[in-house]
Amino acid sequence: MVGAIGRRVLANLLPSRRLRVSTRKVKSPISRYNDRLDDGRPDRSRPVTALSIAILAAPPSQAPLPAVSRDDRLTALTDRRRQRVLALLRQDPSRCWRSRDIAYHLGDITLGTMYRQLSRWAESGLILKIGSGLYTATTHSQTPLPRPRKR
Repeated sequence: MVGAIGRRVLANLLPSRRLRVSTRKVKSPISRYNDRLDDGRPDRSRPVTALSIAILAAPPSQAPLPAVSRDDRLTALTDRRRQRVLALLRQDPSRCWRSRDIAYHLGDITLGTMYRQLSRWAESGLILKIGSGLYTATTHSQTPLPRPRKR
C-alpha cells in the first residue's frame, strides 16, 4: 500500500549509477595521494562487457574456537599479575615501590596499564598507595576490602 508520496517517488527514481572499474583520479596536484600506483587497472573507465564468477572451495579445516572467552583469559591474566605484584611487594614490606619499578620487575606490562591496575588495587584495599605513584604492601593483602559503591 503506497500513498501519493510513495507513487510520486517511485515514478521519478534516479537512474542507476554506472559501475566504476578504474581508480579515481586525485585532482589536487599537492595531494599526497596524487601519484597513482601502477596496480594493473585501466586509467580510464571502460564499459563492462563480461563478468566471470569463480566459486572457491572451502578450506579443508578451520581452527577451532577458543574454549575460554576473552574475558576469562583477561581475568586469569589479571589474577596472575596481581599475585606477582603482591609477591614482589611482600618481599620487602617496608619498601615503597614506584609504579615504573613494579612494571620493570614484571617485564610484560606497559606503564600505563600498571598505573591503572595499581590504582584499582589501592582503591580496593589490596595494596597501600602512600603517595603519588608510591605503593607498598598492606598487612591484610591476602583478602581485599570490598569496593565502595559509586552513587
